[in-house]
Amino acid sequence: MDSAGQWTGRRFTVRQENRLKAGRYTVSELMPDGSEGEVLACAEVKRFSLKEKITFHAGPSGTRVLFTIEERGLRGAGDGYDVWDAEGGLVGGFEEKDVASLVRSTWVLDQPGFPAAVGRERNRFVAVLRRVWDFLPLDLVPFLWPYHFDFETGGKQVLKVDRKWGLRDRYVVDILIPGLDPRLAVAQAVALDTFQDR
Repeated sequence: MDSAGQWTGRRFTVRQENRLKAGRYTVSELMPDGSEGEVLACAEVKRFSLKEKITFHAGPSGTRVLFTIEERGLRGAGDGYDVWDAEGGLVGGFEEKDVASLVRSTWVLDQPGFPAAVGRERNRFVAVLRRVWDFLPLDLVPFLWPYHFDFETGGKQVLKVDRKWGLRDRYVVDILIPGLDPRLAVAQAVALDTFQDR
């Protein structure tokens, strides 16, 4: 089985848990009844690294690499991040559009063989509220209001990432078209949590 072989679902849950020296992400398939299925992948994000690289392994304690998110500066010039499979093949990439993100966070998701998809925060009011919150002297108080992203290409929705209520970050990832690689969709959800506003 290749590194994408077990990723047959179209809905996933991404959970983030903060630890002292690293953040941890756990990816599970979301079942039709709303429950979480088996854990498909886990990764740890080390704090204060000069270049961003997140490696996802199979299962909660697995050692087999499934895919890696790398800042483009690691393998070449350019802004954004690339997603690589276990064999070093390019799955796709994404980048945040700085100017457009001043008011409403905007990302571009790109997978070879597919048109690029543009993702924006769904709710303009929440987008503005998040920016106001960033200017307040509330560094120790997290912004808990959930925010959501819709990714579209040619006016057609291809991906949704919904942040759920709670003290710990939890995202539901919905892939709405066939052919979009679930690893790329999950990586984009992790980027919305980890890399946004950097």
